[in-house]
Amino acid sequence: DFLRKNIQMNDNVLLLCHEHKIKKAVSCLSTCVFPDKTSYPIDETMIHNGPPHVSNYGYSHAKRLIDITNRAYFDKFGHIFTSVIPCNVFGPNDNFAPGVGHVIPEMIHRLHEIMCIKDTDKPQEEKVFNVFGSGKPLRQFIYSLDLAKLFIWVLRNYDSVDPIILSVDEATEVTIAHVAHSLAKAFDFKGRVEFDTSKADGQYKKTASNAKLRKLLPDYQFTDFDVAIKATVQWYLENYDTARK
Repeated sequence: DFLRKNIQMNDNVLLLCHEHKIKKAVSCLSTCVFPDKTSYPIDETMIHNGPPHVSNYGYSHAKRLIDITNRAYFDKFGHIFTSVIPCNVFGPNDNFAPGVGHVIPEMIHRLHEIMCIKDTDKPQEEKVFNVFGSGKPLRQFIYSLDLAKLFIWVLRNYDSVDPIILSVDEATEVTIAHVAHSLAKAFDFKGRVEFDTSKADGQYKKTASNAKLRKLLPDYQFTDFDVAIKATVQWYLENYDTARK
């Protein structure tokens, strides 16, 4: 379903852009499109160098086809249909639903449930925030408001069909354990953070190079990860009744 539905959506959007003579289209790929077996950091030239991780190969191949489709439209019609590759995104208005959202929004939802919904008569100091996996995998996370600004920059200033990675710097890559403890601090959680090693870690790392972005936009300032986590948690608490969960 991930393969077929994403192929259909992507093809439909780009076909309608062509039919309605849209001058510029920016599609969104994902770091999961990159090969599972690769050297790091990954960059834009490595997308098609080998099979993606087995856990999401359908979605990955559907996303890779956007790059192929963009190039085909450019070769035949000269259209500037391009694509961006964000690292993991989080922020206000995310989908916080269990089993649906990405890692940070899902962890925000679960921690809030532990603190405020479940076992309300139990002292918070006795509660446990159980994190799936060892906590050791590394990820780059980009604050959604930063990514939005970069999308607008791409639309206005980036005129190539070649993909461009929109990611924070490599030095700001964090472990899942760091994410968990940052969330606990943002919630002012007094209980324990534990890691369930019976759950799969997934891909250990997907470190992406933003050298191409930095060459074109050297002075862009990304929001500090822990500051962005605090702002996202605050948004969730203030908008709990209407947030997607």
